[in-house]
Amino acid sequence: MQKRILLTGSNGLLGQKITNLLTGRVGIDLLAASRGVNRNPNREGYKYKDADLTDKQIWKDIFETFRPTEVIHTAAITQVDTCEDEQEMCELINHHAVAYLCELCVEYRARLIHISTDFVFDGEHGPYREEDSPNPVNFYGMSKWKAEQAIQASEVSAVILRTILLYGITHAMSRSNIVLWVKKSLEEGKSINVVHDQFRSPTLVEDLAWASVAAAMKEVEGIFHISGPEYMPIIEVARNVARYWNLNEELISEIDSSDLGQKAKRPPRTGFILLKAQTELGYKPHTLQQGLAVLDKQIKELAEII
Repeated sequence: MQKRILLTGSNGLLGQKITNLLTGRVGIDLLAASRGVNRNPNREGYKYKDADLTDKQIWKDIFETFRPTEVIHTAAITQVDTCEDEQEMCELINHHAVAYLCELCVEYRARLIHISTDFVFDGEHGPYREEDSPNPVNFYGMSKWKAEQAIQASEVSAVILRTILLYGITHAMSRSNIVLWVKKSLEEGKSINVVHDQFRSPTLVEDLAWASVAAAMKEVEGIFHISGPEYMPIIEVARNVARYWNLNEELISEIDSSDLGQKAKRPPRTGFILLKAQTELGYKPHTLQQGLAVLDKQIKELAEII
């Protein structure tokens, strides 16, 4: 059966990886949608639509003309402090837009694959299972939790994929991530401060992209935790980056989260238990060391292109 997949947020890191995974697959008709021009250098084998997530009429028209069978929803405001400062916009994009997508999916009988976050948890009792109770400590986490609740209250057939500390690279990126920031800073000889009291499971973007596609292809529903298999303090992520690329680890200084002066509180310990995803999706995530090797190869390939 032909699958007609609508992908939101296709200009983002995850969106570009999903686009590349789906392009050229037999039985897949892909419509990639994002705000502005298409930033993916791979522009063959799928359609692209410039679409603002807050414009309901555009999305109604997309559903009416494209008639998706699945919607992979990656678009969101993920900058945690920005969400704390701009709560109305955060609520509009991360919550209300999702509720409207649910309505459209129900009307047009499309399944929804929605990307959520470890920040729905308070970080007091991680690593977490899918059944554990959310209790966000910042507005970003609350907006994503409200979106999950809207999905669960809807009649939509849906999969919610929660993820943690995503890292990776693609040709056109608007923002950095923990691994690229540490690598670039150390290469430039800059001293950096990294927290030792926040624990995460760093996730290679290719792993989340694979899980998103697997969820679209399989007849599964419910919540799945998708992350890397290791649980470590964020400073250990930074040290691993330094060691992998033989950079000066002494430039990395330990600090407490309270010393950062961030607008939004962060959950101290998240991390996921991955058994459900491994069992039902066949999920096999990269370790951080394996993920850095993937990234290193891609960086070299991009350097040859540029």
